[in-house]
Amino acid sequence: MIPPTDAPAFLDAHGWSGARIEPLAGDASFRRYFRVHAGARRAILMDAPPPHEDPRPFLAVATWLKERGFAAPTIHAVDLTRGLVLLEDFGDVRLRETVDADADDAVALYAAAVDLLVALRAEPAGPWRAYDRAELLREAGLLVDWYCPAIGMTVDADGYRAAWEKVLHHAEPATPVTVLRDYHAENLMLVGEKRSLGLLDFQDALAGHPAYDLVSLLQDARRDVDPALEERMLAHYRAATGEGDDFMRSYHVLGAQRNAKIVGIFARLWKRDGKPRYAGLCPRVWAYLERDLSEPALAPVARWFDDNIPPEWRGDPLRIAEARGVA
Repeated sequence: MIPPTDAPAFLDAHGWSGARIEPLAGDASFRRYFRVHAGARRAILMDAPPPHEDPRPFLAVATWLKERGFAAPTIHAVDLTRGLVLLEDFGDVRLRETVDADADDAVALYAAAVDLLVALRAEPAGPWRAYDRAELLREAGLLVDWYCPAIGMTVDADGYRAAWEKVLHHAEPATPVTVLRDYHAENLMLVGEKRSLGLLDFQDALAGHPAYDLVSLLQDARRDVDPALEERMLAHYRAATGEGDDFMRSYHVLGAQRNAKIVGIFARLWKRDGKPRYAGLCPRVWAYLERDLSEPALAPVARWFDDNIPPEWRGDPLRIAEARGVA
C-alpha cells in the first residue's frame, strides 16, 4: 500500500520531517492508515481522500469524547483539503487478539468495555443526527437491497418494511445517548500497561438507543462471542443501569436490525466492491439474527423471514449464489 503523495509534505509541515511511513490494515471504506516513525515518536496517519471521505465527523466525535474523559486518539495535525489526519498511536494490542489468545481475559475485558458504555450513556447525547426510525428502516432494508439479489432471490420488499414498522418503536429511546455504531473487539485498543480501552472508528456516531452499541459489542460480526459471555455481560450492564425487560426487547430488536443491515453491507462489499472475504462473515451474522428473531416482540419480522428466506439460503451469499448458479 503506497502512502499518499502529499504525506511527506504534510508531515514535514507539522514537525515530522523525514519520518518513515509504513502501511497498516485498512477497513471497509476508502480510508487508509499508516504508521509514522520519527525517532522514538510514533503516530498514525489517516488518509481520508476527498470526495470519498470527510474526516471532519471523526475529528468532531474525537474532540467530544476526549472532552468527556473517553480515550479517543489525540489529533496532532489536520489537512482537510488533502484528507490527511495525524493521530495518536494506540499501538497494536486490540481486544480481539487478546481475548482470542487467552479466553481467561474475556470476562474482565468485556466487562471493561461494557462499563465504558455505562459511562457513555451517563453523558447527554452529543450534537449528532438522530438515529431515528427512518434511518433504522433504511439500514434494515440493505438486506433486501443487496443480499437477496446477490443470491438470486425475489422477496416481498414491501412486506419486509411493513414488518419492521411494527417493531421499531422498541428501538426508539426515551433519552438518546451517543451511539458510536462500530463498538466491537477490533475497534477497542488496549493502551499501556493498565490496558485502558482506546476507541477507534467512531466517525459515524449518532444520537440513539443505548442498547445499540451493546449489541455491536456482544453480537460481534467479526468474531464469535460465546452466548454465555453475552448473557453474563448483559446481566452486568443491567445491574449497573437498572434496566429491565423493556431494555432487553430493545436489545433484540436492535440486534435483529443491526444484523440484517450487516448481512446487506457484507453482501454489498462482496458484490459491488470486490471484497469476497466479507461474504464469508455472513453465516455468523445470520446466527445472531436468528437468535434475536426468537424475541416475541419481533414476531412480525420473524414471520417475514420464515415466509421469504428459507434457512438453507441464510449464510455465505457467495457460496449460495454459486450453488444456485447466479454468482
